[in-house]
This record gives sequence, structure tokens and C-alpha cells, in this order.
Amino acid sequence: MPRPVDLPRSAFFPAFLFSCFFACFLLLSCNRAKTFDPTSITFLIEANPSNLDPRFATDAQSQHIDGLIFSSLVEHDDQLNLRGDLAESWETPNPLTYVFYLHRDVLFHDGRRVTSADVKATFDFLLDPANRSPKRGAFRMVASIEATDDATVVFHLNEPFASFVWNMSRPAVGIVPAGAGADFARHPIGSGPFRFVSQRQDDEVVLERNPGYFRSPAQIARVRFRVVPDAVVRALELRKGAADIEMSSLSPDIVPALSRQPHLEVTQRPGTNFSYLGVNLEDPILARREVRQALAFSTDREAIIRYLLRGQARLATGILPPNHWAYTADVPSYPCDLSRAEKLLDAAGFPRNQGGVRFHLTLKTTTDEQARLVGAALQGQWKKAGIELELRPLELATLLFDATRGNFQLTFLRWVGGNNDPAIFDLVFSSKRFPPDGANRGHYRNPRIDSLSLQILVVTNLEKRKALCAEAQRILAEDLPYLPLWFTDVVSVHRRGLGSIELSPTGDYDFLAMLRPAAP
Repeated sequence: MPRPVDLPRSAFFPAFLFSCFFACFLLLSCNRAKTFDPTSITFLIEANPSNLDPRFATDAQSQHIDGLIFSSLVEHDDQLNLRGDLAESWETPNPLTYVFYLHRDVLFHDGRRVTSADVKATFDFLLDPANRSPKRGAFRMVASIEATDDATVVFHLNEPFASFVWNMSRPAVGIVPAGAGADFARHPIGSGPFRFVSQRQDDEVVLERNPGYFRSPAQIARVRFRVVPDAVVRALELRKGAADIEMSSLSPDIVPALSRQPHLEVTQRPGTNFSYLGVNLEDPILARREVRQALAFSTDREAIIRYLLRGQARLATGILPPNHWAYTADVPSYPCDLSRAEKLLDAAGFPRNQGGVRFHLTLKTTTDEQARLVGAALQGQWKKAGIELELRPLELATLLFDATRGNFQLTFLRWVGGNNDPAIFDLVFSSKRFPPDGANRGHYRNPRIDSLSLQILVVTNLEKRKALCAEAQRILAEDLPYLPLWFTDVVSVHRRGLGSIELSPTGDYDFLAMLRPAAP
């Protein structure tokens, strides 16, 4: 393997040495895997799901598991187009009215039929301020809900909102039985492909197949989600056969070592989680667009993806992933080009001083090892353009607090899920959405983006909305209020006997309902 020329030794060699050590450790460890029962699998997760009541769940693990227990009105395909789930179809007679027609043969896990009364009750609960659901804000535009018959539910809005249906897609809002109380999370009842069996705090969640699922029932009879916070322990559990699968919970260095084990294999596909550098446009240096463009030209993202991320990511041109229906590739791009970076910095009035330095910047990251290695790589790359970069690792909560308050120059962060709908343009880039009223943490201002983001929120015609999104992407790629880095792949290490795994680009656990495991 050729030595990388764009990564500083401090960025490359810790990851390389860890990979070698871990691979050797695996080779020296016991080589016998336990007997595999393909109908009952153990799925390793890194964190305890905090609340399996879908009216409250917001953390990733809770929502992933809720997606197996509960059905929603709609779901999305791999291109993030919406299609029916509990809803057989729906229509929009005008921008303020949405009518959903439900399948009539769907049963909850306790045998009750799912009706429009359950849908209405679920959303009425979300909208009641007394219940303090964190999902209430996504439906603030709902004026009233009618259950006109057992299989028809009508939503009346007080203002147009093109992302309304997206906000109710699985797993964001699972439909619960009418009358579900405040203690519903202790034994949740849904209508999804798996039913809840038990949960032990910080230990495990157990689900079993729902034989009465209104689509094809799953072939897996039982799934045990085992909570193992430490990544190395998760890897060793897979290695010795005490577990069957994990998903996107291991560092890029561990995955290749595990892939060499005869009873394990790796499934990888492009994902939608977006890594980026947030930019504070109130900063006098970074307020210059030429400087932001120069930083982009100074960044060898391909080298970072190849050596640090082990090829487990794809270059990003903007906040929407390439598989998205509204994505366009027709935007300005920034391949690594130090000559262009130098010219832009000279033209912006930042010549090198006698020591070769143009200016200093500070990058705030999390304390996660990978984040620190990426920061070190940027530090080495940008130094070639005369930019001194100071790294400041912080706990995630502190980093987000500083970002919200504008206390940063640059931040290294990710969007997980939020970038799957074009409403993200308003939330992140509108000048009306500075914190705490939104996530425009860098205080980006562009009147055309303000106008486009508002239109994207209300225009329901798909082709018109797509054209608006394309224009917004081109402007943002020119202005660079974010420096796009990459989309992280969805990667799963799993037992070979699980057969073909069709991972979702969003990292959901839906594939478990479709698994066709091989014989032991």
C-alpha cells in the first residue's frame, strides 16, 4: 500500500497501528464460532434505546427498533420517495387537506384492528401540549383531524407544508392503539413485522416475529438487541460467534480485520449521514467566500476517505445525498487543488507572512477518535496552503452548545436523518432560522436562499420542488456556508449464514423483516 502523501503522520499512523494490533489480536484469539440458529439472531447495538413509545422516541436506537414494532401511515424507498405503509393510498385535494385511506386488514399485535380512530388518537396525543411530545413541533401546522370512517382519516392544515407527509413516515411516527397511556413504553403494542417481548435497561431488547403481519411475515423468529457500549467488545463478540450482526457501530479500522474471519462477512452500501465543516460567517476571515472556497480546494477528502475511513464514505457536494430524488450533481465542485487555493487566498488579501503562514483558524470537534484523526488530517493538509489550524476536541454536548451560541470558527459535525427531506434548506440555511429558532448556526445570509427555502416548504408539485432544490444546491455550493465532506456508508459486519442483507441507506433496521437466512 503506498504511503499517503496528504495525511500527517499523526493522523495516519495511530489508526494504522491500531488496525494491525487488532488484526493480530483476532488471529491469535479462539477460531471456533458457536452454533448458529438462523431463526434467532443477536444484534449488537452501542446504546440503550431510551424510549420505545414512538410518540416520544427521538434517539437513533429507539427509532430503529420502533420501526420494526410499529407501522406508520407511510414509508420511504431507497430514493427517499414516499409510499404507503398503513395507508393504501392518499390524496391532497388542496394544499391544506390530506386524506389517507387505510388498509382494512391490519391488526395490532394484541389482535385489535387498526382503524382511523387509532391514527387520530396518535396524532391528537402528539399535538396536546400537556403530553410534551418532542415531535409536536413537526405537526404545528395541523388544525384538526377527522376520522370520517374506519378506514379514512383527514388532516386539515392551517398553512401549506410540503414536508407534512414526510414527517409522518416510518419510523418517525408509529401508530399506537387508541387509549395508549403514559406507561405505554413498558410494553409497546404496534402492528409492525415484530412484536415487543421484553426490555432490560442497559442490557437487551427482545422482539419476536409477528405472524399476523399484513405483509409477508418475517422468517426470523426472534431478535435480541444486546447493548454493548464498547466497540472492541462488540468486535470480539462477533469474532467468537456470541453475536450475529452489528450495523455501523465499529470503527473503519476494525471492519477489515473482522472481514478476514471465515464465518463473518461485511455488507456495505452508500448512506445518507452527512459529515461537514460548519462555518461561522460572522468571523472576519471566514466571512470571505474566497477563503471558504480556498479551504475546500485545500482539502484532500479522497485521501481521508481512503486512508482514515478505509473507503467507507462517499464524497459529498452538498447536504442532500446522491440517492435523493431532489439531488443534483450540477453544482460547483472542489477537488484538491493547492494552486487554486493559493490564488484565492492571495486575491482575498491573505498573503503568507515571513513564516509562510497566512492566518490561524480553530476547528472544534468531538472527542471521538475518528473526529480527532480527521482534524489532524485537515491540519496537515491546510498547512500546505499557509493556514495554521488549531484543534479543540470537546464533548458532544459542549460542542453543540458552542455551535448554537456561535462560539466557534469551524466545527466538524454530522447530520443524521435531518438531511433526508428538503425542509433541511430552511432549517439550516434560512436567515430566519438562527438559533434558537433553527439550526443556521453560522448565521448565513442570502436573500435568494431565504426565498427558495420558503418555496420548498410549500410547493407540493414534485418537479417544481425538485427545480427549486437544484437552484438552492447550486447557490450553496458556490457560497459554501458548509464545507461538504462525505456521506458515511452503512456498513454491517455479520455472520455469513444470515444470507443477503439489503441495508437501508438511512441505517434503519427494516432489512430484518426481509432476511432469508441460510441453513446452519
